[in-house]
Amino acid sequence: MKIVLASNSPRRREILSNIGLDFDVIPSNIAEETKEEEPENIVMDLSRKKALCVAEKLDDDSIVIGADTVVVIDGEILGKPKDKGEAFSMLRKLSGRWHKVYTGVSVVSLRNRKLINDYESTDVYIKNLSDDMILNYIEKGECLDKAGSYAIQGYGSLIVERINGDYFNVVGLPISKLYDIFLNEFNINLL
Repeated sequence: MKIVLASNSPRRREILSNIGLDFDVIPSNIAEETKEEEPENIVMDLSRKKALCVAEKLDDDSIVIGADTVVVIDGEILGKPKDKGEAFSMLRKLSGRWHKVYTGVSVVSLRNRKLINDYESTDVYIKNLSDDMILNYIEKGECLDKAGSYAIQGYGSLIVERINGDYFNVVGLPISKLYDIFLNEFNINLL
């Protein structure tokens, strides 16, 4: 059995590597577009599309993992910023407030012809940030490829005051949820 991560995210690769999982990486490179409107449906739709896109290229002994993450505040979905200006606006919005991080996770087993699609959400509180703090954080260079413009596992750990929920979900892959899917749906024990 071959396990494939349908993502080029270094953070998702690191999470899977940290549990000793042997896997390949094949990015889906799909357009991240959806007709869904609710955040949980958006991330599940996009993670499913990513997993299925890669699954089409593989043999029958493969399991594909797809994931997608968004940040939501006041009903507004914050994806990856287009530039530093948009990153600044996002971080200003998040400053001194709670928001939610949603990650969709999809697992496709070609052997079983089965797709499991789920999501996780985590509440995150960003401390009050001055404009200088935001600008200094942006200059660290880690915000442009992250939903909501911050990386909790990097310099962003200095601006996140607290979380309620799964830390790894905020990083980009709810590994505990993924473990439950592998164990309960495919009888694969990652331990």
